[in-house]
Amino acid sequence: MSVTARLNRMFAQDGKCFDVAIDHGFFNEFSFLSGIENMKHAIDTVIQANPDCVQLGVGQARQYQQIPGKAKPGLVLRTDAANIYGKELPRHLFSELVDQAIWHAVRLDAVAVCVNLLLLPGQPELHHQCVANISRLKTECEQYGMPLMVEPLVMLPNEVSGGYMVDGDIRKIMALVRQGVELGADIIKSDPCDEVSEYHRVIEVASGVPVLVRGGGRASDEEIMNRTYELMKQGASGIVYGRNVIQHPNPAGMTAALMSIVHKDAAAEQALAILKGEQENG
Repeated sequence: MSVTARLNRMFAQDGKCFDVAIDHGFFNEFSFLSGIENMKHAIDTVIQANPDCVQLGVGQARQYQQIPGKAKPGLVLRTDAANIYGKELPRHLFSELVDQAIWHAVRLDAVAVCVNLLLLPGQPELHHQCVANISRLKTECEQYGMPLMVEPLVMLPNEVSGGYMVDGDIRKIMALVRQGVELGADIIKSDPCDEVSEYHRVIEVASGVPVLVRGGGRASDEEIMNRTYELMKQGASGIVYGRNVIQHPNPAGMTAALMSIVHKDAAAEQALAILKGEQENG
């Protein structure tokens, strides 16, 4: 069964996608709840901003799909819960799949599912678990025509970075992205590298699989707009931003500004002007 039908709902006619991730409550970290404490309000705000997709866990996806109307952004369903994001790593690390995740995805009318491919220093068992998770999901995804978004995530040692800090080494990112592609990813969700101008190498190693770039932690409006513009110029097929949208004082304005970069090739200055205009109108 082909994944094309759902991919066509995920990506716009220009082949680009902006997916707003509001699945952070899945990971049992208090700081991740900022901006999404009131999930109904967060979901309503994102829907009104009209990105291409919204990324949610199983529980909140149920609430999302109860909202009437056919013009909602597509649902990307998060399929695994991990405990690797705190400032101190617990004794036992895991990235656990939701039971019958693809059944839930079909039932909830998802356009894709998202799963981690984690690479933490000195944690080969966790990486092995992620590879096994992807392999298991891939078989079911093919059976039901469900696109598989793999999220390769290279992290720095906790004792160096203090928790949930990505490693921007392009060599590590390229190798992990390629592993995700080899495991059967239909979409890659990847971090930017330290030198954004080299990101075309990540696009190349993905071998034609569309690459959506993760937003990561909060950054200034100027940094986000400039980085996003450059990443799109490097060949990215879109972005998956969460905290830089939902923790922003004006999530709807931020979404509109980023959509202009993703879909209209707007420069960073133009996007910042859109954000400023949305803030003044708000």
